[in-house]
Amino acid sequence: MSDSPQADNRFTDFILLQAQNAGLFLGQLPHPTTGQRSVNLKAAGSVINCLEMLVSKTSGNLTNSESQLLEKALVNLRSLYKEAEDLA
Repeated sequence: MSDSPQADNRFTDFILLQAQNAGLFLGQLPHPTTGQRSVNLKAAGSVINCLEMLVSKTSGNLTNSESQLLEKALVNLRSLYKEAEDLA
C-alpha cells in the first residue's frame, strides 16, 4: 500500500466550486439568476477562511497538484478580496 496521497477529482471540483462562489461574492461573476454583480465581503471572507482551514486540515494528504490548486485559489481570492475591501 502506497503512503503517497491519491488524486481525487471531487477535491478539485470542490475547490473550483468554492473559488467560483467566492468570485461571485467578490463581484467578479454575475449572479446566475439576476445577472447583477454585487460584493459580499463577509460571505467571501467565510469561503476564504474555509479554504485556509482546508490547507491545515489536509496537510500531507493532498497530491502536489491538489496542493497547488488550493494555494493558487487562495492567492487569487485574497488578492481579489483586498481589492474589493479597498473599494468598499
